[in-house]
Amino acid sequence: MAVKEKISDKTILDMVRGFQPACVVIAGADLDVFTLLHARPMNAGQVAAKIKGDLRATIVLLDALAALGMLAKRPGKKPVYSLPKALSGILTEEGPHCVLGMLRHLGNCLRKWGDLAGVVLSGKPAARRPSVRGHGGDLDSFIRAMHEVSTPMSVPLISSLGPLKFKRLLDLGGASGTWTIPFLRQNPGAKAIIFDLPEVIPMARRTMAKAGLADRVDLVAGSYHKGSMPKGADLAWVSAIVHQNSRAQNRAMFEKVFKALEPGGRILVRDIIVDASRTRPVGGALFAVNMLVATDGGATFTFEELREDLEHAGFGKTKYLRKGEMMDSVICATKPGHAVK
Repeated sequence: MAVKEKISDKTILDMVRGFQPACVVIAGADLDVFTLLHARPMNAGQVAAKIKGDLRATIVLLDALAALGMLAKRPGKKPVYSLPKALSGILTEEGPHCVLGMLRHLGNCLRKWGDLAGVVLSGKPAARRPSVRGHGGDLDSFIRAMHEVSTPMSVPLISSLGPLKFKRLLDLGGASGTWTIPFLRQNPGAKAIIFDLPEVIPMARRTMAKAGLADRVDLVAGSYHKGSMPKGADLAWVSAIVHQNSRAQNRAMFEKVFKALEPGGRILVRDIIVDASRTRPVGGALFAVNMLVATDGGATFTFEELREDLEHAGFGKTKYLRKGEMMDSVICATKPGHAVK
């Protein structure tokens, strides 16, 4: 929020009360009441039975969602709730523009943000508290959230970088393969390696099969914190990762990428990049808080910091390919040597 005029007490209180509708919508997503009521309208008792919830609490939640316009409420002795048609593509599990994964992930973030004052005093991230969906459900929400937020931007962002000729892509922490898909579709003769944690690989396998790219992608389980990375790529895509790490961790990661790349290979780093003041863009300053409450050393970094860390690993010719306001800045650096033709 840019400070353009005097901030009043009302402005501050309205800002802080913003947690209230957020919590209501997140609870609806965690309990999947939107998908439930899209399937068929129900009264509160029926919804409570389906979600195995308390009736009084269910009524309060459904009424709050209706007040926010997220549900429709038909009055009667037993009022009936339904999902407006305009929201069916956004708030249902199979909706073409589903954001349930991101809503649930933001709920997990919100629990950590609530401990911010304690985190500032201790210097340690907030304790992890799973949602009602459990640890496995929260991991699924995170992967889905990354897919939901990245899919709409992936093709235009990659297109904006200009021609990116490569033979083999290393998609580091590639999750379900959201970014691998447009990279391969823009380079029909290329192949890719998705490198991510073992529990994520099955998600990538399903996505690649659905996209018809399974025969062009190797799925390798592992962690960039431990051991080496798969070799043979001439382009590495490090997407929304550096903010999770300290600078020391990023240097170690960049060194592994450097060793894995072919001579003349390039690394592309997509992330939020802040200016020297660390207050612009505003989203970058707020995202640093997200990393403070969630990680041991994560942060948002300046271009100069990332350039220094890339060069420490051996890369050169570091430059901006794209300057964005959020998670859409891209930095490129090159491993010395001649690319294999």
